[in-house]
Amino acid sequence: MRPLKDDTMRADPAPSRLNYRMQRWLLTPGVRLLLRAGIPFALVFGAATGYLADEGRRDAVNMAFVDMRHSIEQRPEFMVNLMAVDGAGDSVASDIREFVPIDFPVSSFDLDLETIRQTIIGLYPVKEASVRIRPGGILQIDVIERVPALVWRTRDSVELLDETGAHVGFIQSRAERPDLPLIAGEGADEHVHEATQLFASAAPLGDRLRGLVRIGARRWDVVLDRDQRILLPVKDPVQALERVIALSEADDMLERDVTVIDMRLSQRPTLRMSDDAVKEWWQIRQINGIGQ
Repeated sequence: MRPLKDDTMRADPAPSRLNYRMQRWLLTPGVRLLLRAGIPFALVFGAATGYLADEGRRDAVNMAFVDMRHSIEQRPEFMVNLMAVDGAGDSVASDIREFVPIDFPVSSFDLDLETIRQTIIGLYPVKEASVRIRPGGILQIDVIERVPALVWRTRDSVELLDETGAHVGFIQSRAERPDLPLIAGEGADEHVHEATQLFASAAPLGDRLRGLVRIGARRWDVVLDRDQRILLPVKDPVQALERVIALSEADDMLERDVTVIDMRLSQRPTLRMSDDAVKEWWQIRQINGIGQ
């Protein structure tokens, strides 16, 4: 019979303490990430850095990227060939084409649509604008024009304003827009809303109304035909004008020889008669012996 082997002579299958620690260290997430990604990245980065250390190679890479980008941007589906302007009159459309000069065809990548929109909105007659690129290579510009609501006469020019007081454009004379109400005076464009309310209240005056004049950048004068004026107060001018119209409808005050109706002191309205009316009044007093 063979002699039995001594179990004490068998090799221990357990790893050594150093090998065990090494295996545990290699299984940690940080080390695994370093082995799987960190070392390959470092090798690739080092190789790329070494390759691009030469200036000629860097220039070649840059030129390759530029050529590739240029070839993509110049593809027919990215080219813009013409401009279309809708919602604007002939003069405004002409101004837009003048202030937004674009040499067609041009790549859509070279167009800054927001800058173009801001340039168009900067034009006086333009209230709103949208800019987009339509299929087919068309730069589409949709415009909402300001609608003139008032004529503003200044010392140097005659201008058109919209309902908000924004400038719309210039005209040579008042005769070009007789259909619009007239305002004048310094700072009148900053109080268009109040002027609009006064014009609405003055509707019973009809064709007698000539316009409104801003006095001292503080208050309004209502100018009528026959050189008549209604001086309105700084506060509540609409109510003061309505009071004058009510008195006139009751007593025909504006049909008399009155040149100025001063409503600046609401508690003490003042009337100023014409020179002829004053002379006639004095003659009547003398005839009647009043004041002797």
